[in-house]
Amino acid sequence: MLTLLKIRNLALVDELVWELGPGLVGVTGETGAGKSVIVGALKLVLGERADKSLIRNGEDSCTVEAVFELTDAAEIDAVLADGGLDPCEDGSLIVRRVIGQSANRQFVNDSPVTLALLKRLGEHLVDLHGPHDHQSLLSTERQLAMLDAYAGNDAALDGYRNAWRAWRDKLTELEDLRDAESASAQELELLRHQVEEIDAARLKPEDEDEIADRYRRSSNASRLVELSGAAATALGADDGGVLSHLAEVQRLVRDLEKLDPAIRELTQGLEGAVMELQELESSLADYAGDLDIDPAEAKRLEERVNLFESLKRKYGGDLAEVLAQRERAAARLDAVENRGERLEQLAAEVAGLREVTEKAGLALSAKRKKAGPKLAKEIAGQLKDLGFKQSSFEVQVLSNKEPAMSGLEGVEFQFGPNPGEPLQPLRQIASSGEISRVMLAVKSALADQDATPLMVFDEIDANVGGEIARAVGRKMAALGGRHQVVAITHFPQVAALAARHYVVEKEVAGGRTRSRLFPVTGEPRIAELVRMLGGGGESAKAMAVSLLEGP
Repeated sequence: MLTLLKIRNLALVDELVWELGPGLVGVTGETGAGKSVIVGALKLVLGERADKSLIRNGEDSCTVEAVFELTDAAEIDAVLADGGLDPCEDGSLIVRRVIGQSANRQFVNDSPVTLALLKRLGEHLVDLHGPHDHQSLLSTERQLAMLDAYAGNDAALDGYRNAWRAWRDKLTELEDLRDAESASAQELELLRHQVEEIDAARLKPEDEDEIADRYRRSSNASRLVELSGAAATALGADDGGVLSHLAEVQRLVRDLEKLDPAIRELTQGLEGAVMELQELESSLADYAGDLDIDPAEAKRLEERVNLFESLKRKYGGDLAEVLAQRERAAARLDAVENRGERLEQLAAEVAGLREVTEKAGLALSAKRKKAGPKLAKEIAGQLKDLGFKQSSFEVQVLSNKEPAMSGLEGVEFQFGPNPGEPLQPLRQIASSGEISRVMLAVKSALADQDATPLMVFDEIDANVGGEIARAVGRKMAALGGRHQVVAITHFPQVAALAARHYVVEKEVAGGRTRSRLFPVTGEPRIAELVRMLGGGGESAKAMAVSLLEGP
């Protein structure tokens, strides 16, 4: 339920902290006192767009914060997960809107969110109804959802929708192939050439670097032999090579060491340097001897490297991309050459999935057709309690021409308030008083199936009075046994049935007008009911007391 609502600098409200309880919560007050601000604040929580005109005069921003405690947060957590947010902790959800002069922001559990995500959350949190807020009830899609909820069709509907999506996806694939242009002879020839050319190269991406290295050595073999031979000669022990000079150095060092043994600390690295240079001379000689000057091999490697470069210029930046292009060309070629066969295969798959969809749809339809009369009877009974003693109500099932995502049929709620007159779709009912009571009857019939934690009724008892208003109050109180219900009302018959009663009034302080909300019990509550009854005196007070005591 909604446990806390904080409002700051919204319209006439400078600051309001409202701690709500369970059951039916009544909100009353004189016209213009500011009851609409409560509804406006809740609409902001639900993700309704807002502008700076809502900000209290003289302030920079206004803030609305709502705290919900959820017994089952599964649906809310799923919406949060879609938005990349963490799930609720201990079932607690905090929604905050900040409306500024230049920008608006919204937060859920202190994380910034989009207005679209807040709107999705709001659909699961609050069901708000005012004299003109009945679009959801008038929507045939919403009516079908209500019937499915009443019938407990969740599993059957999920099974049907899975089948329907599989059928539609396959049908789209078939239609795309049918609509695709057939390939020209030139395109087919080009595709075959690409596949054959790449296949003929017998490419292995991992061989590219090795072959490039081998080609580099082969093409420079003569120069490599020349350079390595010259380096070995320069190091040689004969003919003035480096090693021949080092032999003289070694002789001189030995003579030094005989005269001064301490010099060995300076000369000890000489022997190692001589040995390393000898090994280097030997290695260079071996390297030169191993070089194979084979013009035929060099030519073959050159041709292979040139082929690599040519394919990369045609099909991609490296051999991996060349092979990827080969797969794309082969797939396109296969699709074109086997188009007829693929069309037949897809058509058969579509027919099979259509059959599965219709089978699942018929099972869902049977549940709907069985539940429709029961729901209509339940709503009709609720309507009689609300003053429509001789009204009629039907849930009409209408078959679709083609399977839709919602099933093989739609529904139309039809209502006849007066005997002897034909039933009409709800959307054709002009009276706001009638449609408000029909909405309340539907909500009452579906109270056990409706998972929305908070229901708000904003003066839906308008245009009714007397015993009908009392009946409306009783229905709201009964809904309060299953949901948290906030009723903003002008009728004492409704307010008297609330488990908690709050009054909104205007006051002037420091030259400024502000709205405030406070609870009333005992004598102050009786006084508020007397005001609502329209007169003072003992008779009005006795009437107020009798309303509180019940029938």
